[in-house]
Amino acid sequence: MAIVVNMPRLSDTMEEGTVAAWLKKVGDKIEEGDILAEIETDKATMEFESFNEGTLLHIGVQEGETTKVDELLAIIGDEGEDISALLSGGGSSDAAETKEEAKPVAESKVEDAAKPETTSAPAELPEGVIVVTMPRLSDTMEEGTVATWLKKVGDTVNEGDILAEIETDKATMEFESFQSGTLLEIGLQEGESAKVDSLLAIIGPAGTDVSGVAANFSSPAAPAKKEEAPKAEAKKETPKAAASSAPAKSSKPAPTPVTENGRVYVSPLAKKLAEEKGINLLKVQGSGENGRIVKRDIENYEPAAGAAAVGKFVPSGQEDFDDVDNSQMRKAIAKALTNSKFSAPHYYLSVEFDMENAMAFRAQFNSIPDTKISYNDIVVKACALALKQHPQVNSQWFADKMRLNNHVHIGVAVAVPDGLVVPVVRFANEQSLPQIGAAVKELAGKAKNKKLTPDEMQGSTFTVSNLGMFGIDTFTSIINQPNSAILSVGNIVEKPVVKNGQIVVGHTMKLSLACDHRTVDGATGALFLQTLKGYIENPVTMLV
Repeated sequence: MAIVVNMPRLSDTMEEGTVAAWLKKVGDKIEEGDILAEIETDKATMEFESFNEGTLLHIGVQEGETTKVDELLAIIGDEGEDISALLSGGGSSDAAETKEEAKPVAESKVEDAAKPETTSAPAELPEGVIVVTMPRLSDTMEEGTVATWLKKVGDTVNEGDILAEIETDKATMEFESFQSGTLLEIGLQEGESAKVDSLLAIIGPAGTDVSGVAANFSSPAAPAKKEEAPKAEAKKETPKAAASSAPAKSSKPAPTPVTENGRVYVSPLAKKLAEEKGINLLKVQGSGENGRIVKRDIENYEPAAGAAAVGKFVPSGQEDFDDVDNSQMRKAIAKALTNSKFSAPHYYLSVEFDMENAMAFRAQFNSIPDTKISYNDIVVKACALALKQHPQVNSQWFADKMRLNNHVHIGVAVAVPDGLVVPVVRFANEQSLPQIGAAVKELAGKAKNKKLTPDEMQGSTFTVSNLGMFGIDTFTSIINQPNSAILSVGNIVEKPVVKNGQIVVGHTMKLSLACDHRTVDGATGALFLQTLKGYIENPVTMLV
């Protein structure tokens, strides 16, 4: 049966897209996961993959052409299938077709009660009922985890209300409703994960029976996996069984907290407090509903008592370990870095800069009232100016082209509890040192509070990673693709140096530039570092 593929919404602000390149042509066989085309959005050019199998029967938008989100992009079906009715505007309303329309986009962002054809639910939806699916809240997001529900079944939902907090591969973000009605069904409980476009919730008129809609909803995940996902009823039964096997008043060690599919059943606030206090959730007994770990359990947890109890039963020297589920961010970092390391031919150029002038410059600059800049700010500004002179280092590699960027957006790597994020300082070459310092400080604060938006982490043309503040003298980094280079910045070290034939006390800093050899040749990288050296060793030149 033919499936209509619409122009996907690949960013939260995208209203239309341009087909940069088709990777398949009419008549080609399509497998699920194949890249159909490269779509140019308002933020980036992104690969768009198929969520269906079949033959590419029709291309609705040619290369270089632009169309609105949800307009006809292509049709996939059985070889030789008649699609004239779809092309003439008499499209099918069957479940398979509408499912494909919803695949590439965050469902709740395009749903509209007046346009039920954009939902991913079966065609026999009760009147006024809207299916809300797991939204794609970042361009790299493949699955999401419900951190917190802000509404419960039976609540009235107005357009613009925050439904839930969703943990993506980059941040925990608020997800608002684009519909009004009553929350009739919740498809994922707090702490559970699902693929993008899987059932998240159902909204409609109060009292509507949607049990059939939830049961028949077809999500992107494999059927077996979907069936394994615990229902709300199963969630209640599992904790009871665990509680009955180890009563709270027993003198035995506290039972292992309730888990589902390897995930500890814990409230988001309790999880955050546990991370701050360094408490292992697997050793905490939950007192909340159905054995859930809540805030008071973390506040009242006594590690010493827990350790003593364990000591009675665990012999000295016994192996012990804790399994921690990989967060969405950690999985995304692993995927991106593995892809970068094994696809881009890295090479490294190491240099050592004299920092005497930079130290004096910073001290003098910070003597100005209400002004404070860091060495990292100096490095970011110097990189931005040097990149304008060496656009090859400011380039990006794509499968069919190399992009030489005329603007300079510098990503600044920030360590967070779940891994690493790279917020972007835009047009860094045009900003003053205090402006760069303020921008980096604000972005780093948002990163640590998980408040960064996808837009604040996209579009970098070069990256700076600084471990000098952690006492690291020298290191190398993995390129943040599609960028062509990343600079690793070490600590400023006091050491003997030779100046004018004399050994004196000096201060130096080591830097390492990782380059993609497909875009940056060795000599090009070396010339960039020479220019960078001029700015950092004589920072006053950045002001003229």
